[in-house]
Amino acid sequence: MKIKKTAHSILVHFVLSLLSLIWLLPIAWLILQSFRQEGGAYTSYIIPKQFTFDNYINLFRSRELFNFPRWFLNTLFVSVITAGITTIIVLFTSYAFSRLRFKMRKPFMNILLVLGMFPGFMSMTAIYHIIKMMGLAQSLWALILVYSGGAAMGYYICKGFFDTIPFAIDESAMLEGVSKNQIFWKIILPMSKPIIIYTVLISFIAPWVDFIFVSVIMRDSYNNYTVALGLYQMITKENIGKYFTQFCAGSVLVAIPITLLFIYMQKYYVSGLTGGAVKG
Repeated sequence: MKIKKTAHSILVHFVLSLLSLIWLLPIAWLILQSFRQEGGAYTSYIIPKQFTFDNYINLFRSRELFNFPRWFLNTLFVSVITAGITTIIVLFTSYAFSRLRFKMRKPFMNILLVLGMFPGFMSMTAIYHIIKMMGLAQSLWALILVYSGGAAMGYYICKGFFDTIPFAIDESAMLEGVSKNQIFWKIILPMSKPIIIYTVLISFIAPWVDFIFVSVIMRDSYNNYTVALGLYQMITKENIGKYFTQFCAGSVLVAIPITLLFIYMQKYYVSGLTGGAVKG
């Protein structure tokens, strides 16, 4: 029996190691290409014959055609503001559905859940015309409104976390004369650090990697591009042969903030997904 368990454990670790290797290979290839000195988009070999840092240097030095620093700052600005607004909306909505009882509560929850199942790009044409009527077309604030506008529809994970906090805590606080507003800010939120971190990460990543909405809203507003749309310009038919290695370098730089942020907050992220604010 023991030998059987050991063999099963070895097999599981082997499969997981193999899957990890498959997952890491494209990342390793991208990093290698970002240091490749030879030009061109396609090569018959994987490891570059010559290595250089010029691909990274040119991203910041040559801004006439591809203003990568501006795109990076645009993306950072949009992601940070969106993460802040989205987190507040999600926390408020989730707390209301979890701790308050009011008429039409369940129908509202069901409506938001159903609406959240539809992909956002289905309405992007209508959204663009609404933004245009508001005078915000081709602006970074338009992106922020789009990304944070449907934040309430992502309430269910956060609500599930709030549901794990015993309601007896609220009742005890109310007996002491504490208002619901104070319960939320001084009791519930300090106990909800994992789900707050999870919500911040999810709402930060979405604008960082989005391509569809930014391509519709920004169109030809070159200086307001985000990195997703900006880097795409490097691999169009007329540019890919010359700028492919710079595209790889830009892709690596774009991935670094998300990777570091996720590694630093991973324990909170996992805890937020699994739920469970109070044990016992």
